[in-house]
Amino acid sequence: MATTQSRQLHRLTALKLGKLVDPGYYADGGNLYFQISPTGSRTWIFRFKLMGRPREMGLGSLSNVSLAAAREEAARCRGLLKDKIDPIRARDEARRKVAIEGARQFRTAATEFIESTQASWKNSKHSDQWTNTLTTYAYPVIGDTDVRDVDTAMLVRILQPIWVAKRETASRVRGRIETILDAEKALGHREGDNPARWRGHLDKILPKRKKAVKHHPAMPWADLPDFIPQIVAKQAEGARSAWALHLLILCASRTNEIQFARPEEFNLKAKVWTIPAERMKMGVSHRVPLCDKACEIIEKMLSGSKWGYLFPGDKKGRPLSNMAMLELLRGMGYPEYTVHGFRSTFQDWAEEGAEYSDVLVDKALAHKVVNKARRAYQRGDMLERRRKMMEHWAQYCAGEYNTATILPFTSPQGLAAG
Repeated sequence: MATTQSRQLHRLTALKLGKLVDPGYYADGGNLYFQISPTGSRTWIFRFKLMGRPREMGLGSLSNVSLAAAREEAARCRGLLKDKIDPIRARDEARRKVAIEGARQFRTAATEFIESTQASWKNSKHSDQWTNTLTTYAYPVIGDTDVRDVDTAMLVRILQPIWVAKRETASRVRGRIETILDAEKALGHREGDNPARWRGHLDKILPKRKKAVKHHPAMPWADLPDFIPQIVAKQAEGARSAWALHLLILCASRTNEIQFARPEEFNLKAKVWTIPAERMKMGVSHRVPLCDKACEIIEKMLSGSKWGYLFPGDKKGRPLSNMAMLELLRGMGYPEYTVHGFRSTFQDWAEEGAEYSDVLVDKALAHKVVNKARRAYQRGDMLERRRKMMEHWAQYCAGEYNTATILPFTSPQGLAAG
């Protein structure tokens, strides 16, 4: 009997569903049917009899409810029937209850989930990271949406803009939304399939991502706290290139920006370095908020500056060679990395480790904002917000914090030079 019953269940497959085109009912077993209407709509139907009366209950369209989810819902309905409960009436009652209680916004659900779960997290930073990523990427799209109404199209709107450019961040955002929606379903606040699930769903919609290509081989950000003391040791030996490289790392600068840096560009009172437009890749002047360590390095180098350069070279009238920092890296036993690669190291740390917004990171790196609409609304350089991030970066580099815990910040007094 059990063998016969098992054969009556799960008759359909995803492959069969894709091939069906004629209108009609197609049995999966256990009262579950796949219906193709004369107009072409494709939906799940639960057909049953209660008190001798035949009834049909719609479970949703194929685009919103997968085969597995439809089977799960059909099994739940069969359980209700076993207890002589009308599945349709039970669903209507549940909906009335939700309507009385009011809509449950995704933002509320996420906040409650974080608050209830954070005690189990080993590191307190996770709470801030969850909140920051959801605030930056999810809330603008689904923050005010009822958890019942969050769908696949909304998830695509959230993930598509960052799916390739912000690989790790996008994966974490998707996973966090999936976890929250799973919790909401378990609490009875939503039904159906999870639109944020990856396997068998979003992996069919979002493009496959090629392995990230590093044009400038970069040191992993986790290795940096062990690398900086080696730079400091070279500074003690009198290597100007070591001081230059240290400043480059702290400021996430390009080689030429450091190489041709001039004393008058630095305002140590305001803790700001203003790089003129002619030395910037985008042709726009760029302000760099200086952390305390960067100010120490600059003050030290000012006493030895000459020919108008903070880092003078060995040849009269010339700045430090553009190969000096690269040769230092090679001499220290790191031939696989490039100087420019430390910008990627910073970006990876900021996005993956500390989870700062991509907008803030792009401002720090003086990247061009490709999106014209976003560029129109982001004319400011977010200097003070970047200052907090760069101080955090400096403390991480110094090994003061092995995690990415965000620290309190007090803005310096004074105005930027220039």
